[in-house]
Amino acid sequence: MAFFSKLKERLFKSSSKLEKGLDAIVEDGADGGAADPQAAPAEPSAATAAPEPAAQPEPAPVPQPEPEPVRQAAPEPAPEPAPAAEPAPAPQPAPEPEKKPGLLGRLMGRGTAAEPRRALDDDMLEQLEELLIAADMGVDTALRVTANLAEGRMGKKVSSREIKELLAQEVARIMEPVAKPLPIYAKRPQVVLVVGVNGSGKTTTIGKLASQFKGAGKKVVIAAGDTFRAAAVEQLQVWGDRAGVPVLTAPEGSDPASLAFDAMTKAQEEGADLLMIDTAGRLQNRADLMEELAKIVRVIRKKDETAPHNTLLVLDATTGQNALSQVGTFQQLADVSGLVMTKLDGTAKGGVLVALADKFGLPIHAIGVGEQIDDLAPFDPEEFAAALTGLEKS
Repeated sequence: MAFFSKLKERLFKSSSKLEKGLDAIVEDGADGGAADPQAAPAEPSAATAAPEPAAQPEPAPVPQPEPEPVRQAAPEPAPEPAPAAEPAPAPQPAPEPEKKPGLLGRLMGRGTAAEPRRALDDDMLEQLEELLIAADMGVDTALRVTANLAEGRMGKKVSSREIKELLAQEVARIMEPVAKPLPIYAKRPQVVLVVGVNGSGKTTTIGKLASQFKGAGKKVVIAAGDTFRAAAVEQLQVWGDRAGVPVLTAPEGSDPASLAFDAMTKAQEEGADLLMIDTAGRLQNRADLMEELAKIVRVIRKKDETAPHNTLLVLDATTGQNALSQVGTFQQLADVSGLVMTKLDGTAKGGVLVALADKFGLPIHAIGVGEQIDDLAPFDPEEFAAALTGLEKS
């Protein structure tokens, strides 16, 4: 729950929030339907409260006292309407249910009867589709999600909370099959090749995973295969020192494939459980860099023809729909086996993860929402869906 709280707090930092968008869609369409029935009882209640005291004193007492002392009968009904006017404040409790849907109904899920409700129609579905597309869920996935959400519910009035629950269920259903932790095999060393574009968070992800596996009792070795960027090597060394994991390096500008080969040799000699190989960031449209990655795979297979046993593609959530093209390219050239999504704390468009799951079906091993060691955690579809839609998870 601690990670879920952090995920929900950080997932949507910008103004474009899916949660607020869902509230606005229901409230805008509920103005004509939900406001009228609430206003209707308020008017008759005030009308009936006023005529009751007026109808009884005027017709009954006024005609009878006229033949006798008219002056004494007239002052008596005058004070009577004063107490009769006191029930007028009775409509004051009416505004209380109007406050509950805004606070309790929306934030705590209570008072559903007072919540604004809107009929689920084609116009509302179109607004939902546009909102999901804006959240980087992609056109195809957004259409499929809204179609499933509307099945059997067209014409029925729904509240914002109900829409969020239905949307969260659809998102969780899509994400459930891909929520898988990084598998650990009996093969030693298990080679984990980590790839991705520049700045996606590969180095930090390797350090966090190595630290977590080390804490779980695994013997881990890291190979600093980004030999063209000294900062990446230094960053890995810092993580290695922090976790007590050895980091193998090579002179700047060395052949990364050669380093990977040497790292496999050392990992085998030391009986390591896992060998994590960092690689230089490369754009998916650079054929020369992608060929260099293919060379690393060919070289390590000379030591173990089944290696790499895992090829993790680290994705930056802030790249949005561009992540789809990255997965397509890396999957072809590096046989990607699983995904890690980082920087979910830096975007309001976490829906791209749903689009990736829907299109590729690759396992999502972990997600990251910060720089600390505990900011990378196994992917939980229900927690993610709840955070994405703004629901509270019990």
